[in-house]
Amino acid sequence: MSSIEEKARKARDKKALFGTDVNLESYQSDAKPQSAVDDALDLPNVVKKAALDVGVTLDDESSGAYVQMDQTPVVAKSLYEGVEIMDIASALKKYDFLQDYWWKLVAADADKYTADVAEAPPAGFFIRAKKNMKTIFPVKSCLYLGSTNLNQRVHNIVIAEEGSELHVITGCTTPAHVQRGLHIGVSEYYIQKNAKVSFTMVHSWGKEVEVRPRTGVTIAEGGSLYNNYIMLRPVKTLQTFPTANLAGRGAVASFNTVIYSTMGNIDVGSDVFLNAPETSAESISRVVCMGGDVIARGRMTGTVPGARAHLECVGLLLSNEGRIYSIPELDGHCRDLDMSHEAAVGRISEEELEYLMARGLSSEQATSVIVRGFLDVEIKGLPEELKKEIKDITQREDLKGS
Repeated sequence: MSSIEEKARKARDKKALFGTDVNLESYQSDAKPQSAVDDALDLPNVVKKAALDVGVTLDDESSGAYVQMDQTPVVAKSLYEGVEIMDIASALKKYDFLQDYWWKLVAADADKYTADVAEAPPAGFFIRAKKNMKTIFPVKSCLYLGSTNLNQRVHNIVIAEEGSELHVITGCTTPAHVQRGLHIGVSEYYIQKNAKVSFTMVHSWGKEVEVRPRTGVTIAEGGSLYNNYIMLRPVKTLQTFPTANLAGRGAVASFNTVIYSTMGNIDVGSDVFLNAPETSAESISRVVCMGGDVIARGRMTGTVPGARAHLECVGLLLSNEGRIYSIPELDGHCRDLDMSHEAAVGRISEEELEYLMARGLSSEQATSVIVRGFLDVEIKGLPEELKKEIKDITQREDLKGS
């Protein structure tokens, strides 16, 4: 038994630090194998539609595609010379060096969810941007949970080599007929010297789906990460708290979170360690709550002089059926830091509402306009086309106020 398997075995019953506990035994572990296809356009229409609903258009320009149906990688294809895309099981067989990255940023024994992934056969994507290769179009991936009551386990590794630029948009989704399930996703990101990565994840699940992403990031000198998380549809429970280590001089991390909640228990945030000179980090969350509990966390730890960090957790609470709990934390360990936070939970401004209604909008229309504007966070570091794609996702959703 390897040391990873041994750690996982001991953590099978270890509850997570945050979020509601999930009974893993209530979900099926074995998935029916799916058929791989040569091209994403050959996927079943139900998969293409589900991907489209989370902003992953598989028929236009991209640097490559990865699609996983339940536990089976059915598409893993690079369309750009400088980007390598494989399913992780094949990558582990091909590259011995991946053992230096496998379970190095996320501990297999962090909790019962990481342990569950560590004990399962590897499934997920391996994406590598080669040295100095800069992409314009994003890699598009879709993690599709198509079987009711299944526990979908995913483990991804992304490596952006020195001087590279990589954009990834991932849609995690279920079709309309699947309402119950569990998705556990482990992701490890290695951003090397002067490399730039933007990673955008859009979630759209069934109302009885539970979701536990686990993410670790390390950023070397001059490297940057722009991480965007969007969820606008109902989910039963979600808990995620990605951790980023700014390990090299001048490293930058930016986390943007957009949540529209109508039910369930959602516990999201980010944890950033500024461990090198001239590093900077920003975490912005926007939450609109019509129902359910939303906990928006943010933690920044500064350990070197000159580090700069800002946290912003802002929520609109539009119903007595909901709750927003905002928890910004700053932890300074030395002099000459510049760290700040802003947190607010409130309601829609009556002045804004009356202004729009005076121009002919109904109360519901005016509220919808304000909600969309509130969730329209300015996302840095993305190509214009990807910015437009993300904006379109927000615009087409049926976002209402009370």
